[in-house]
Amino acid sequence: MPRMPSPAAALIAAAALWAGLGAPPPALAQPPSVPSIDAPELARLGPYEVGLVRRELVQPNQTDLAHLDKATGTAPVDDRVLPILIWYPATPARDAPRTRYAGTVTAEKPSDPPVRYSAEGIAVANAPPVKGGRFPLVILSHGYAGAPEAMTWVAENLASKGYVVVGISHRDPPYGDPAGFAGPLLRRPLDDAFVAHQIQAGARGHDALLAGLVDADRVALIGYSMGGYGVITQAAGGFDPEGLAAHALPARYIAPYLPGGAERADAGIDGIKAVVAISPFSGAGGAPAWTSKTLAGIKTPLLLIAGDRDGVVGFAGVRGVFDQATGAPRRLLVFENANHSIGMNPPGPEDMDSLWALDWFADPVWRRDRLIGINLHMITAFLDLYVKGETAKGAYLDVTEPRSNDAVWPARLAGPYGAYSPGAAPITVWKGFQRVHSDGLELWKGEPAP
Repeated sequence: MPRMPSPAAALIAAAALWAGLGAPPPALAQPPSVPSIDAPELARLGPYEVGLVRRELVQPNQTDLAHLDKATGTAPVDDRVLPILIWYPATPARDAPRTRYAGTVTAEKPSDPPVRYSAEGIAVANAPPVKGGRFPLVILSHGYAGAPEAMTWVAENLASKGYVVVGISHRDPPYGDPAGFAGPLLRRPLDDAFVAHQIQAGARGHDALLAGLVDADRVALIGYSMGGYGVITQAAGGFDPEGLAAHALPARYIAPYLPGGAERADAGIDGIKAVVAISPFSGAGGAPAWTSKTLAGIKTPLLLIAGDRDGVVGFAGVRGVFDQATGAPRRLLVFENANHSIGMNPPGPEDMDSLWALDWFADPVWRRDRLIGINLHMITAFLDLYVKGETAKGAYLDVTEPRSNDAVWPARLAGPYGAYSPGAAPITVWKGFQRVHSDGLELWKGEPAP
């Protein structure tokens, strides 16, 4: 299928035009979904162009724990409105305008105006979907007080590779509001389930976009931060009342969703083939959100991605999930010296006014486009293996040296500069990485216990 001209080519052409006019070129940003030149092999865009549709889903009569009355222990009930973004393989007109994303996150002082952010995209709004293919469904869940518009790096990239990605706007309370923390603890897994059910129903019914486009029986979940808590909870089969007992989520509100509860059918998702959790919230104050028994019961393939200097959710909790999920095939990708915000788009020009704003989107140590390229490479290999059944992609996830700094590429086998590693002895640089662009990482593997 013909692809649009590459963003890099468009940037060069635009710069040449402005040079010919004798004027300085305007600032043009690379879409986050387009990997940098030093990204590993599988990060590159796939064969499809990308469409984008915005919708709004309404789930009636839902408990609103963000407004829990602690004096009475009761919470109001209201219709829950969830905006969603759907990215999908598409056939847009060649000259169709591409999407530019924008949104806000909480300012350092709640009384201050929200922090604005923006990102360029490759998606075309309401473009006709590709015909003749049924693509796996990916549910994308953002971090606390975030939005799917801040994670377009993974949404657009996966859509170009033959996935339908549905990003949920969870409409969290402002970041730092302790009174509202129980809301996301309850809603994340339930929002994921509700949206997945709606998309699956549309795919199996007569939805003009989804029917014939989405394979409702092949589902992957991707969550960042609080979204990571939600997708791990889904992988674990639902809420863990013992694990959540130490947190701000009253037991009475999760009881209906436990086995035997009246709302149990609303809490789970059928067809989950893989789960990706980036910097996942896994508890607070030393109290995990799941017991070891619950984590050991996870059977779904699990990819955890974290920085070992995560100052928001802590690395120990993420490592604990990996160590205790002994029933699942799993990987843990570690960015050495990275902090928490490894799941966000790069900072835009609006985000440079304050360190608070910058730290929503930038890591103090790692270059953001480098982080994104590595994440895209690993997520693509993982989903292609476990969701699409492409067994050859397993070679990208089975490394000889779990610490990338220990891997070698003998000088006599250097080959062309920028070549990708074959991942075969005597070259032990991870498969798909370039010779001098693989340091600072760890990749740990766990197989289901006998």
